[in-house]
Amino acid sequence: MAAVSRSRCRELALQILYQADMVGHRQGEVARFWRHFYHGNKVPAYLQKLVDGVAAHQAELDELIRQHSEHWRLERMATVDRNLLRVAAYELIHHPEIPAKVVINEAVELAKRYGTEMSGAFVNGVLDQLRQAVGREV
Repeated sequence: MAAVSRSRCRELALQILYQADMVGHRQGEVARFWRHFYHGNKVPAYLQKLVDGVAAHQAELDELIRQHSEHWRLERMATVDRNLLRVAAYELIHHPEIPAKVVINEAVELAKRYGTEMSGAFVNGVLDQLRQAVGREV
């Protein structure tokens, strides 16, 4: 199988985290997901890093999202939006080598594709505030 792009890894991470959010996170979920849908044993490293990173830092990420999502409780957010925000917040904080503009633009595009009519604008607004708070340039 050809190399899997970071963009595709973000999309797959969203799908895995959405599933885990709906049924409760289980150890080994990434490998199970990959084997089931892609029939291979070698999970892309960046996909594994995203899912593991969000899981390891979820409390920190959720707190940051709460602080920067005006008038929205995390629990009331659409599941897609909540998990996209977690992935993008993880990348903004723990992967400074990736330009913030790339992280935010890709999250917004995924929000438009998988979320509601308002998801793109919502995700963009929260991530831009979070980006400023953690001191990342556009």
